[in-house]
Amino acid sequence: WYLMRKKWTIFLRRASCKRPFYLKDEEKLFLHRIGGNCLKDKITGVMIYYYFVCKRKLWYFCHEINMEAENENVLLGKLLDENSYREKEKHINIDNVINIDFISEKRELHEVKKSRAIEEAGLWQMKYYLYYMRERGVKELNGEIDYPLLKQKVSVELSEEDCKKMKEILSEITEIQNASQIPPLEKRGICKKCAYFDLCFI
Repeated sequence: WYLMRKKWTIFLRRASCKRPFYLKDEEKLFLHRIGGNCLKDKITGVMIYYYFVCKRKLWYFCHEINMEAENENVLLGKLLDENSYREKEKHINIDNVINIDFISEKRELHEVKKSRAIEEAGLWQMKYYLYYMRERGVKELNGEIDYPLLKQKVSVELSEEDCKKMKEILSEITEIQNASQIPPLEKRGICKKCAYFDLCFI
């Protein structure tokens, strides 16, 4: 019990640099469920995001083909992340599955994005964070997507209908994850800025 309480205290302190927010006693069971499966058996927040951006990009990512290390848009996003909300304790990693940018004292999970160009992907990524926490006993949380460059915020909630759709999304991602062939090409306006552009078009 002492070790569990110590781990929980550390988790809460990481969640907010000002003061921890307190959850219900039963939610502390969440700590006992951390860890377990290897990464290849997990569906991460990034995979949810890529599912809505491009199925081919998701397939590349699932098969450990990474082209984003030197991509200008990715580097810009990292730079924005490093210089936004610097007073917060950021990047709270849960199970190596979801990586929450920061958690506010109002029980809000925050995700920082540079633009609203692919807003649906960001919304469902946040809904997955809420869904993942809910499945592990941490409920009554809300989400918020922050756009520091636009000085805008979007609140995100998880409905029962969202939960039903999320199960379908997770099933489809698993199929893509296990597929031996890459999904068909769907040319879109965002393709030219994609780190995987050369793999698809050259």
